[in-house]
Amino acid sequence: MKITDIRFALLEVPLKTPFKTALRTVNEIKDIIVIVETDSGHIGYGEAPATAAITGDTLGSIVETIKSEMKPRLIGRDISNLNEITEIIQGSIMKNYNAKAAVEIAIYDLFAQLYGAPLYKILGGGEPTLSTDITISIDYIDKMVEDSLKAVELGFDILKVKVGKDIGLDMDRVRAIDAAVKGKALIRLDANQGWTAKGAVNALRSLEDSGIILELVEQPVRAEDLDGMKYITERVVTPVMADESSFGPREVIELIKMRAADIINIKLMKAGGISKAIKIADIAATYGVECMIGCMLESSISVSAAAHVAVAKSNIITKVDLDGPSLCQYDPVVCGVKFNNSEITISDSPGLGIKSVKNLQFLDV
Repeated sequence: MKITDIRFALLEVPLKTPFKTALRTVNEIKDIIVIVETDSGHIGYGEAPATAAITGDTLGSIVETIKSEMKPRLIGRDISNLNEITEIIQGSIMKNYNAKAAVEIAIYDLFAQLYGAPLYKILGGGEPTLSTDITISIDYIDKMVEDSLKAVELGFDILKVKVGKDIGLDMDRVRAIDAAVKGKALIRLDANQGWTAKGAVNALRSLEDSGIILELVEQPVRAEDLDGMKYITERVVTPVMADESSFGPREVIELIKMRAADIINIKLMKAGGISKAIKIADIAATYGVECMIGCMLESSISVSAAAHVAVAKSNIITKVDLDGPSLCQYDPVVCGVKFNNSEITISDSPGLGIKSVKNLQFLDV
């Protein structure tokens, strides 16, 4: 099974409600889909969103990077040589993590198809079921409470609450949501780098003193402020999770050695693909630090790949934040992973089990 071509398409899917964080507001998923074709007729699918504010990747840069720096090196390569191919992808260009992730997802899809097994079994096996949280976008308090209650009605028992604009108002948001869902759902806070270290400590201690138990707080300070992360981690009971502070294996090792976080958030886009995500999980396992698997605003193509990784590394990936498909008005992808609100189940279809993707706009590049 050799690579014969790499094609590109645009996928746009409207969200049920606007996705609002301290950094941005988004109304739709708008991602680049990578289609890797082979001489055997097998097709591998990958995906990457534009996350300029986080990784520096835009839709245009993703396509150009793959077309100019990866495609010429990959055409003719045999899919069975997985390690060689991933080394080519990772060494093709500095950074450009989303582009690397998209191509790696497609390659791993094909590698598992080559051996007629679902990807999670190729990666080590596991129980093919997961339970994800759902994101509650930052908004007026009444709207966030309403969204939280709707999520609980749909069966979600973990809410990832976006905060980070005004720490005083954030605390009011948390108290209102906690009062509404207490005993029905756990709360994870995602501050999206929006707080200061001292402000975060004061706010979290105030919540803890009032009896509000948070499952975790995600990235309370700027990504580069590892000292701030350590300052918070040492002074609060609430577990602190690193997201933007932990892109790849090197950052994860530094965070762990500094004891600057209790949990590491793995995202395929940040890591640059499945190979690096696996390395991060293995590093964390060596140190006994648990991980979460997360996603950007992505469809069920790349989120399916993340689900396979989570199942195969479930010994250390203990938390799941793969709600991208649940935020969409519809799922355009027919694949081997089913997203039913909080429940994620993986079939035995080879690879990612992708049979079709609706509404693809193929790009002439």
